[in-house]
Amino acid sequence: MQTNGITDIFFDLDHTLWDFNKNSALTFKKIFEINKLDFDVDAFLSHYEPINLKYWKLYREEQIEKETLRFSRLNDTFLAVGFSAEAQLINKLSNDYITHLTHFNYLFENTFEILDYLSTKYRLHIITNGFDEVQNTKLNKSKIHTYFKTITNSENAGVKKPNPQIFNYALQLAQTTAQNSIMVGDNYEADILGAKNIGMDAVHFDANNNLPTQNGVKKINNLIQLKKYL
Repeated sequence: MQTNGITDIFFDLDHTLWDFNKNSALTFKKIFEINKLDFDVDAFLSHYEPINLKYWKLYREEQIEKETLRFSRLNDTFLAVGFSAEAQLINKLSNDYITHLTHFNYLFENTFEILDYLSTKYRLHIITNGFDEVQNTKLNKSKIHTYFKTITNSENAGVKKPNPQIFNYALQLAQTTAQNSIMVGDNYEADILGAKNIGMDAVHFDANNNLPTQNGVKKINNLIQLKKYL
């Protein structure tokens, strides 16, 4: 099945191309070693990952600032594992995390293969809610930055997905229209509904294949499956 009329493809970055959970786990292992903290990383992450998602949702909905997200996700996780951490340590770990996160740049399977394939047929772009200074480094260090004509992040757009303004900002930057574009992302609310709400088609990337298909939305669990649609 081909998606006709598409000229531009917009990708989310974290959890879609850039394997956030894998890179984040390696980063925590590194910063715990640096700070001489004896933690079982897997046990820590079992609490951290849902807490992090909760705070990203609040951030996405403009209910908290970036600094609150960075501090509170760690503070809440330490409380959950029963470790008493002073604010000074949490702030240091938060800064160390951002510093070291981009030292690890694992991508999802077939990222290069699908970008090679698509870049000969379409213009490719990024729309991300991530932080400007971190996202650009991820793209460069993972060596995928050259595939993308434009990069839109929530800090330069002034709003976050699923706000229609960030999609319209990205479309304007790419000099294209919603009708000629498609969004590929992992977050149903931010990426899929956000795109659909402005009339853009979307493909839901569910790497673990554990979410139900909703409302007939195109869904894949491996990036190479985009060939079915594009």
